[in-house]
Amino acid sequence: MQSTIEIQCPQEILLGLHLDAKQFAELVKEEAAIALFREGKLSSGMAASWLGVPRAHFLLKAMQEGGANLLENNEDDFARETSLL
Repeated sequence: MQSTIEIQCPQEILLGLHLDAKQFAELVKEEAAIALFREGKLSSGMAASWLGVPRAHFLLKAMQEGGANLLENNEDDFARETSLL
């Protein structure tokens, strides 16, 4: 089951970003997925699935552009991530 969320956005924002409503919605969705992953509220697999991209692609984008860390440099994170490979 999927839900649709409607947000209001002033036209000036769209014009300033040079985006149409669909492009803006995709940007907000991607930024939200990265932020939720970075905060530990969404797994990388779930975020990738939501965005319709491979997990590795999502992780690269989240780390390169979103400031996310793959691991917190502890044994639990390492074990969890390597078990998914």
